[in-house]
Amino acid sequence: MTSATRQPETPAAALPPRLIATDLDGTLLRDDKSVSERTVAALAAAEEAGIEVFFVTGRPARWMDVVSDHVHGHGLAICGNGAAVVDLHGGPGAHRFVKVRELARENALDAVRLLREAAPGTVFAVEQTYGFYQEPAYPKLHMEIPDNLAPAERLLAPDGPGASEPVLKILAFHHELDPDAFLTVARRAVGDRATITRSSPSALLEISGPGVSKASTLELCCAERGISPEEVVAFGDMPNDVEMLTWAGTSYAMGNAHPAVIAAASGRTVANNEDGVAVVIEKILAERL
Repeated sequence: MTSATRQPETPAAALPPRLIATDLDGTLLRDDKSVSERTVAALAAAEEAGIEVFFVTGRPARWMDVVSDHVHGHGLAICGNGAAVVDLHGGPGAHRFVKVRELARENALDAVRLLREAAPGTVFAVEQTYGFYQEPAYPKLHMEIPDNLAPAERLLAPDGPGASEPVLKILAFHHELDPDAFLTVARRAVGDRATITRSSPSALLEISGPGVSKASTLELCCAERGISPEEVVAFGDMPNDVEMLTWAGTSYAMGNAHPAVIAAASGRTVANNEDGVAVVIEKILAERL
């Protein structure tokens, strides 16, 4: 998608912002996965002005190296669509889990069973705090070697590989279904046994524990700091951002955002490749002078 507007459509903030919550892929990061110099400067300026910055992403902790050099202050990130709060200060390979909201194996197995029935041909992978496991037919989507190859039922068994680690989410991929259609089918089939969303342009679903989302974990983190939704500015581009953008007092859909995100956000900014997050932060800081 391309940017639909050259300047941000700025909603009126109820209160001066105390926290910025931003998605990474398709939002803060450019398409080449870089953080522009303009964006780095804007993030640093926000922290210098006393506004906390939270990276809120579907990525696992081990994929956070792209922003580890740009953390300031608390250095916390919400990973796995809300399944974990991670301290990035340790640097690559040394991230510390501050909070884990796991997907119970019983719920995960229910989701696998129901999705196999509702969408035959679905293949699965299992994301844990440190391990990554997948079925043999699951495509190589993540540029990494899985720790184990086995059917999802075996991977999620009480005595399966990685049994001592919490499950953060399971991934479900379908080779033929339309991504949004797959999401609709999955949500209908699984119901309240899990939270299902997506952030990939392909038919790849991300399945977390009931009630676990970017929004619900961000709400917990803000409550710990005495920050209200009205004091949060959020940015996103894909369906896994919808709840967060709805919860935040002020929210922006990127110029390249999914239609559901545009409908959920209170404002719009330019695309990720045009530094849409930085554009808004600069405006916020200018208004504080």
